[in-house]
Amino acid sequence: MTRSAVLTPHGALEPGPLAAILANHAIPGCEVPDRSGRSHTRLLTTPGGPRRVTVTVRPGDVGLTADTDDDGEFAHLVRTTRAWLDLDTDVAAVARAFDGDPLLGPLVRRRPGLRAVGYPESFEAAIMTVLGQQVSVAAGGTFGGRLAAAYGTPTDAGLTLFPTPQAIADAPHEELRAAVGVTRTRAATVQNVARAVAGGLSLDPGGDHAALRKELLALPGIGPWSADYLAVRVLRDPDAFTPGDLVARRAMGGPSIRDAERRSEAWRPYRAYALFHLWTAATYSGA
Repeated sequence: MTRSAVLTPHGALEPGPLAAILANHAIPGCEVPDRSGRSHTRLLTTPGGPRRVTVTVRPGDVGLTADTDDDGEFAHLVRTTRAWLDLDTDVAAVARAFDGDPLLGPLVRRRPGLRAVGYPESFEAAIMTVLGQQVSVAAGGTFGGRLAAAYGTPTDAGLTLFPTPQAIADAPHEELRAAVGVTRTRAATVQNVARAVAGGLSLDPGGDHAALRKELLALPGIGPWSADYLAVRVLRDPDAFTPGDLVARRAMGGPSIRDAERRSEAWRPYRAYALFHLWTAATYSGA
């Protein structure tokens, strides 16, 4: 049985950029984007198991359909989707905070409903962040699709469930490296993260963000950019920022990492939203 709901955002919504980030970061085999229809299909975890969902991004709301007949599961999927797509943030407050800024003011006036889109599955996000280090978004997606094909779980819904931490942790190192097509160092980082999560590392948005950052940076292969990116996309910290991000710095006019960090101080407590405005200005050409 399929259930459906209309998810209304708090304030404005920019459907083009939201649908684009979902499509651009889709994992082949695990997610099916429909760019023309601005819809996105994938599996989401519920207490009763993974369920196939489709979100359709429209100018004023988001449509959600889910393959479940359980009221509790569907309510869980609604909450997950609202958090994933950042539908509950008061973006008008963000717009007011940035209105007088010479760089961000024009950007937020152009797209006042821009959302800080997260990830619905934290472990998947952590692995995809590692696979996306120093490569294009498309290449990172290709690596993720290979990893899922090798170690994920096919489902009756026609989608592959992303590999579990234990499945990646237990894979022979050279086998995993060859299957994904990454360097031995990158494969080792993927397995370092998987072993840490399998061993109890929690990527919970409700946890201690500073403590988690220290734990992440202690893992071989995880540097400041990855830890900062996860703070933005997984921990959903509205004030997180990635001063080392090349795309954001290019949109800022090319400052050094130190200067980007210093300049971002003026954007507290919404630095994550500043980041999304910078990313969108640099990469999104649609309406």
